[in-house]
Amino acid sequence: MTVQTIDNPDAKSQQADSESSSALDNKTKADNPKTEASESAASRHGAATTARQWQVLSQLQRNRWVGTTHIYEQLQLAGFDISLRTVQRDLNALAKRFPIEKNNANPQGWRWRDDAPLQSLPHMNLSQAVAFNMVEANLTQLLPPAILDELFPWFDLARRQLKNSKVTHSWIDRVRIETATQPLIAPHIDLDSKDNIYHALFYQLQIKACYTRSNKSEASEYTLNPIAIIQRGVIIYLLATRTDDPEAIIRTFALHRFASVEILDSPAQTPDDFHLDSYLDAGSMGFTHPLLSQLPDHGKDTPIELKFTQRAGKSLTESKLSEDQTVTINDDDTMTVKATVNLTSQLVWWLRGFGTGLLAAKPSLLYDVVSNKNSSDK
Repeated sequence: MTVQTIDNPDAKSQQADSESSSALDNKTKADNPKTEASESAASRHGAATTARQWQVLSQLQRNRWVGTTHIYEQLQLAGFDISLRTVQRDLNALAKRFPIEKNNANPQGWRWRDDAPLQSLPHMNLSQAVAFNMVEANLTQLLPPAILDELFPWFDLARRQLKNSKVTHSWIDRVRIETATQPLIAPHIDLDSKDNIYHALFYQLQIKACYTRSNKSEASEYTLNPIAIIQRGVIIYLLATRTDDPEAIIRTFALHRFASVEILDSPAQTPDDFHLDSYLDAGSMGFTHPLLSQLPDHGKDTPIELKFTQRAGKSLTESKLSEDQTVTINDDDTMTVKATVNLTSQLVWWLRGFGTGLLAAKPSLLYDVVSNKNSSDK
């Protein structure tokens, strides 16, 4: 079959005009090199304006007025060399395209309107950057992979924002979390096992685990119902019940003792009456002391009486052992502290830290354990 081409005079004319226009533009740029330089400068200026206005929008909040002076100062800290008047012009221009509003106060304030959709700007201000930086530094061990994957771009953005800031000493350089006990190096945790545990807990699924108990040399296999994650010092624990336990006792499993973890399709079962705060308030993570467990109710909610030298016990006048604590200053330069606490191994080790500053304790069994008078103390 023969294909016949039909000429289109209009199309030929448009093509000729286009080629002529392109040739004219090239000739103009060749004859006038300043034109191309001007266009390049205009392009850079436009990009700088966009970045600046993006930063302006990122400063605004939904339910609180933010002053133009505050926005100006934040832009200065972020490295924008502009005037307050430029910020005011930006805000007025942005108000024509974005759902933001101003008030009639002096100085003037701006905010997102109540009906404005949630904004997801690819930028963050210094306060947000500091917050994300602190989350990354202190909470990544406790966040599930599903959440961390979403947060990693924000962590990276926060680091770059703080790095590019003109602030000499950022908040993150002035704040630290310091442990009150002897610092220890965290034990190694199998990352695949940790990720699977967190994934199963996040989606409330059972796991099949290969786990070595602290008093055993060989691992055992368990099917577990993950319930909660708790970090105590440098050790991270999983609270879980074993499916082969008819009483569904909540047990603690140290994450570093898991050799392998498989996520199952079956849903995890959580005791109906379980509340994490109540579990912790009951002192369950303090670990029951083998001798003090001889006391009624395994030593839970036991009234105690401690006698310190005033120098040793001074901190207890500022930080209480319990809400019902009372402190009595005695005439012999000692002090008596009464409180209701759970008698745990943690309490024993804490009291031993006072050394000779702890003069006496009731019940007497507590003082014997703290003083190491009983050889069966572990």
